[in-house]
Amino acid sequence: GQEMNKEQKITTDIKVPNKDLETLKIHFPHCFDKDGNFQLEKFKNNLTEKEINFSTESYGLDWLGKSYARLLASDPATTLLKADEIHNAKPENANSENLLIKGDNLEVLKHLANAYYEQVKMIYIDPPYNTGNDGFLYKDDRKFTVKELQQLIGVDVEKAKRILDFTKQESNSHSAWLTFLYPRLYIAKQLLKDEGVIFVSIDDNEAAQLRLLLDEIFGEENFIAQLPTIMNLKGNNDEFGFAGTHEYTLVYSKNKLKTTLNQFNVSDDDLEDWTEDEIGFYKQGANLKATGTNAPRAKRPNLYYPIFIDSNDTVYVTEDDNHPVEFQGELTTVFPITNEQEMSWRWSKDKVKNEPNNIIVSRNGNIGIYKKQRPALGDLPSKKPKTIFYKAEYSSGNGTAQIKSLLGDKYFANPKPIDLIKDLIIIGSSEGEFVLDFFSGSGTTADAIMQLNVENIENRKFILVQLPEPIDPKKDKAAYDFIKNELKIDLPTIYEITKERIVRAAKKHSITANSKISER
Repeated sequence: GQEMNKEQKITTDIKVPNKDLETLKIHFPHCFDKDGNFQLEKFKNNLTEKEINFSTESYGLDWLGKSYARLLASDPATTLLKADEIHNAKPENANSENLLIKGDNLEVLKHLANAYYEQVKMIYIDPPYNTGNDGFLYKDDRKFTVKELQQLIGVDVEKAKRILDFTKQESNSHSAWLTFLYPRLYIAKQLLKDEGVIFVSIDDNEAAQLRLLLDEIFGEENFIAQLPTIMNLKGNNDEFGFAGTHEYTLVYSKNKLKTTLNQFNVSDDDLEDWTEDEIGFYKQGANLKATGTNAPRAKRPNLYYPIFIDSNDTVYVTEDDNHPVEFQGELTTVFPITNEQEMSWRWSKDKVKNEPNNIIVSRNGNIGIYKKQRPALGDLPSKKPKTIFYKAEYSSGNGTAQIKSLLGDKYFANPKPIDLIKDLIIIGSSEGEFVLDFFSGSGTTADAIMQLNVENIENRKFILVQLPEPIDPKKDKAAYDFIKNELKIDLPTIYEITKERIVRAAKKHSITANSKISER
């Protein structure tokens, strides 16, 4: 069926169409020489004659290795993908449109760029953050000579040498990280539909660099949001000066004018608890009368005083505790007395005087005074996602717990919580669409999609890519042993964890269509 053709299409013909070049050939055929090379000077003269001015001011991101990164983006793939026939023939996988692909994501993206050209609605990635201790090192198995590199990217000997040195020395500089990410994002963009969106998780180490990189690849005009994403509300106190609470999710569109983003389903009942005043939303909070061991008048004598309430529910306090001179209608005097015990108010006289708009007067039976409770972070549900991305379920501890419950132990550093990815997928894609994750790690994206498909009876599809990165038997002994002993695989790699999680998650959600697998 259709799946096999897709496989053949993936592996044989992998030239990515270059739309810009095609446009130039149609409109400026005379600017190409007989060998099909584009003549820039001729093109410039042509435009100058038509009085088009060239901007000499330019602003952008430049780094050592940028021209090399461009080369990597346009260089054809050198490997083949082959389908895992045995796995794919199993009845539960036979009709699946989900894909899990094992391999270097740059190579795999080049294969996908043809078969899935402009077919993906949403991309989510959680790339290495380059924190210095997350193990990111630039590795490159391409072997160019200085001369080849000079010819390919048009740089001088000196620069070609510096670039080759840096690609060989396993660096984790900003330049190395950008060189690594640029070609991957560049090709990923070609996979997106016109209305498609990309979400990228990142923290402060590379947030600024990533934003400029995405501006360059997707265009600054296609920036949608940089969402502070709360991963640890209580804050991590190991950081200097401030307790670390969030990372970021960067959101860009392929073409903002055509982009469609979904909103959350919030029932009106969820909003019914809240009332609105001129400051914002509130609901009835604690009684202004204090309770507990420190509440008696003897312990807090200066918090025992009368509060006066008139017929309009206006609240008064006075210096001398005599009733106010001016008021509307009838005046009621209230003391903090509970069961004939003299207690105290939670607020001082000044606070009552200065914050009348934070008090609710309730006349249910007897008259009561309550604080207005204002919404805390994440309290108010809303249909349109907010730019501070927060739910208690996004806590990074949840990601770890979810893997533990599925695989028996955590086996993976900092997996993303399923609820976070589910919410991003809800915003970024709809029924029947493809979601791509080419740094799939523990496979959270697949798990999240399967859960959404079951909960909402939908059929979103995933394409996941993971490098078979060897697991260090010393540093990650638990994961190594799990793969070797329990999964009976001789060479433990991260990919095996991704695959096993998807298999188990599919069983848990009792989904028959699991996923097709390809490996390189």
